[in-house]
Amino acid sequence: MAKKRKSETSGGEVQERAAETAKAEQYWILANKSEPHVPPENFKYVEELTHLQIELIKMQEWVKHNRLKVCVIFEGRDAAGKGGVIKRITDPLNPRICRVVALSAPTEKERGQWYFQRYAAELPSAGEIVLFDRSWYNRAGVERVMGFCTDEEYREFLRACPLFEEMLIKSGIILIKYWFSVNDEEQEVRFQERMRNPIKRWKLSGMDIESRRHWVDYSRAKDTMLAETDTKISPWYVVNSDDKKKSRLNCIAHLLSKVPYKDLKPVEIELPPRQSDDYKRPKMSSQRFVPEIY
Repeated sequence: MAKKRKSETSGGEVQERAAETAKAEQYWILANKSEPHVPPENFKYVEELTHLQIELIKMQEWVKHNRLKVCVIFEGRDAAGKGGVIKRITDPLNPRICRVVALSAPTEKERGQWYFQRYAAELPSAGEIVLFDRSWYNRAGVERVMGFCTDEEYREFLRACPLFEEMLIKSGIILIKYWFSVNDEEQEVRFQERMRNPIKRWKLSGMDIESRRHWVDYSRAKDTMLAETDTKISPWYVVNSDDKKKSRLNCIAHLLSKVPYKDLKPVEIELPPRQSDDYKRPKMSSQRFVPEIY
């Protein structure tokens, strides 16, 4: 019998995630000035992730201080690992500065709007980082393959998209686009894992199941999309995600290289003395406490 992956057992991914976070946090206090970093051949995943997350914090502070606008698009096959990378990026960051946009299917009202309108409303303001977990490229992928748009709407998207992105970039937005590529065998393993593991079952949607019937159609749509929208000013970057952990590290390292930032040393803060406590608090018995079962 083939050996089960650790994350296939119920709760395995949760335990692995908690252990990863705990290990990472013990290194954060060692943050130093940014220097060129070359990972060793026998690198340890958590140590490298921690190094990159420290750099993400520095980048966040630089974006906030200099009022930069950063927009990152994550596209790719189902189960290609987009969500895992996004989680590792957002984990150490301030949610008021870095936010994730994952829009559901358009409403009737939105279907009557300019196609890019609902995405434009989510673009970053000054001092903000926005991560799109799927984006306006839905039209070139799922909408094209599943027949949710007309041929005319599809052709118009391929024509207008490079112009739209050029507008964004010329307005001052740093736009970075990633396509996560996973081979057929690895995607099959991840689909099976999602079907068996109750912790991951929610990740498998009806559309994911249906997409398996259109594997070649999706491949054709992806190739056309990349050919038509990979421009000099707004290129696509393909992430090999057959190995999830390596793909996370590679993507975060590349993202850091595309956003110009410097280390900002936090100012030293002197805590003021606490207000003298002459206030008489109500009895604890008058309050409802959460039962301490742990």
